[in-house]
Amino acid sequence: MTTTLVTGATGFIAGHVIEELLTHGYRVRSTVRSLRDPSRTAHLRDLADRTGGDVELVEADLLHDDGWAAAVDGCDNVLHVASPFPPAPPKDASELVRPAVEGTLRVLRASEVAGVRRVVVTSSVAAITGGRPKGDDRVRDESDWTDEDQAAPYALSKTLAEQAAWRFADDHPSLEVVALNPGMVLGPLQNAAAGTSVATVRRFLGREVPAVPAMSLATIDVRDLAHAQRRALEVPHAAGNRYVCAGPDLPMLEMAQMLHEEFGPLGYRVPTARLPYWAMWLIARVDGEVRFGLDYVDRPERLDASKAGAALGLTMRPVRESVVDTARSLIEHGLVRPRG
Repeated sequence: MTTTLVTGATGFIAGHVIEELLTHGYRVRSTVRSLRDPSRTAHLRDLADRTGGDVELVEADLLHDDGWAAAVDGCDNVLHVASPFPPAPPKDASELVRPAVEGTLRVLRASEVAGVRRVVVTSSVAAITGGRPKGDDRVRDESDWTDEDQAAPYALSKTLAEQAAWRFADDHPSLEVVALNPGMVLGPLQNAAAGTSVATVRRFLGREVPAVPAMSLATIDVRDLAHAQRRALEVPHAAGNRYVCAGPDLPMLEMAQMLHEEFGPLGYRVPTARLPYWAMWLIARVDGEVRFGLDYVDRPERLDASKAGAALGLTMRPVRESVVDTARSLIEHGLVRPRG
């Protein structure tokens, strides 16, 4: 039976990737920074019980060498999913860049020494679309890279980490490397630890913002991304390629309208008016999550995911389904309640 290491076990994406692998007969090992709090991994044990699969949890931290040799020992493949995604932009870009780059290289070095066949690196469309000037709305694909000189810290961290992975691959041809570049990841939560990725839905549903910014982001459902992760391990000719994993860009006003239509009758007062940039700028002075969005105002994300469709069989469910399922799971886990 094939053993695959998934980094960042407690993360939103990693949990769904683990479920996808278990469902398809993989033996899974996964890393966590600490095993001292079993409640953080209870949903993974439940997944193993439900699927009849096997999940082994080991400690390893992106910022330290300890644990990585043991983590990859005996593994055929690695899905490197773990990467910092804070709720607010850091004061110093190195707070994101360092763990992203160093962590990726730690995983690759340990994998190469252990004789791992393939490592799939989860990058981001932020490594493709970041730093572009307002008005440059052309469709981008895997040949495009973020402008490092103009990129915000998160986009810079994803760009430099992915580029480091490709340099490592060039220097170590025995190790196959694949990169996936997902958009904003939506979909149902497996536990009550909601990550940054679903924060926009949470904020609209809980009316944490008074109106909707003029943003639009390319999205993907976490279940579709998990499928693409597994296929990136299995497809022989995927080695050496990067793949955009994102659908058409979704205006935040459309997302808010979907939530209003579905959950307004249940008492959720979702904002549907447009938020002027000046108001968003003022809110961003005290709200880190809103501050993240300033770089995306009036900059649509237009991407071509046809390569992933052809090579990995990536298909994306309707975005409304992803938005609604995200919201329902936030409610089910008690993370959002109606406001009177």
